Amino acid sequence: MSKHYLITGGAGFIGSNYAARLLARGDRVTIYDNFSRRGAHENVRWLQAQAPAGALQVVHGDVRDAALLTAVTREVDVVVHLAAQVAVTTSVEQPRLDFEVNALGTFNVLEAARLAPRPPIVLYASTNKVYGGMEAVPVVEEATRYRYASLPHGVPETQPLDFHSPYGCSKGAGDQYVRDYARIYGLRTVVFRQSCIYGPRQWGIEDQGWVAWFVIAALTGRPITIYGDGKQVRDVLYIDDLLDAYDAAVTRIDRVAGQVYNIGGGPEHALSIWAEFGPLLERFMGRRIPVHYGPWRPGDQRVFVSDIRKAARELGWQPQVGVEEGVRRLVAWVRDALEDIRRGLG
Repeated sequence: MSKHYLITGGAGFIGSNYAARLLARGDRVTIYDNFSRRGAHENVRWLQAQAPAGALQVVHGDVRDAALLTAVTREVDVVVHLAAQVAVTTSVEQPRLDFEVNALGTFNVLEAARLAPRPPIVLYASTNKVYGGMEAVPVVEEATRYRYASLPHGVPETQPLDFHSPYGCSKGAGDQYVRDYARIYGLRTVVFRQSCIYGPRQWGIEDQGWVAWFVIAALTGRPITIYGDGKQVRDVLYIDDLLDAYDAAVTRIDRVAGQVYNIGGGPEHALSIWAEFGPLLERFMGRRIPVHYGPWRPGDQRVFVSDIRKAARELGWQPQVGVEEGVRRLVAWVRDALEDIRRGLG
């Protein structure tokens, strides 16, 4: 049976990809977005070109607008809450904005769902930043990467939370509110603590979306700065695999409501951000890519790799797209998108 999905931040990278998937299989989608991010209008035009008549609604709104959000949530089956202020640097420069969008905005989403005649499922895109710098976790340095000394499967959901930076605090507050609304009000919520998601329709910037940013910079000749030594490790996850996890949670909501899941590539899809990713990207470019090195950024983890075994057990989910294949797809999409831009400008 088809469902009606509300996607906050639905004109962004993850939201537009999920909307396209939902529309293709016959679901209805309402996109709720303030269109503040680069590429948002282009993403909506792309969706409108493929949406069946009456299947897609676009609401120009902000998650800080509780009244509007409550109105559009009244008749939906699933809320996918993706709208957020996403950059740590912006959170440091504008902590009030960061709090209002991430913490208060998430509270508004939850209240809108609680007050709906038929409270919808709520999926929340949290972040691995809720675990903080993890300074007490021993790390070993190797030739091209750092690794955990005693976490071979990565960081589990039981790792203590340690919010670091206003961004970590605001997203962490939302994370815990979403979890508690399941306990206190019986809302069917699921928290996804997401690692580095990448794929088509992602216009990454230096402070967010590093995989896409490196690809875009390499293809356009922009300077790339590596903060630290480039051996810091992240687990990366291709967009289609993330969307599979969302689908699994909706399908199994009666069993997984109130749960928190680390969703990333796990140890098999982990690599260092330049010592290992750099040579891979250079292979796709067919040339060396010059980079500059800068100082470590405060709170930057030497390693973050998600332990995804809980999601495997309870959601029946595993990443399917390998790093090399995923990056190949992203490079192809960026090349095509840049060519489209050039033709448009011509």
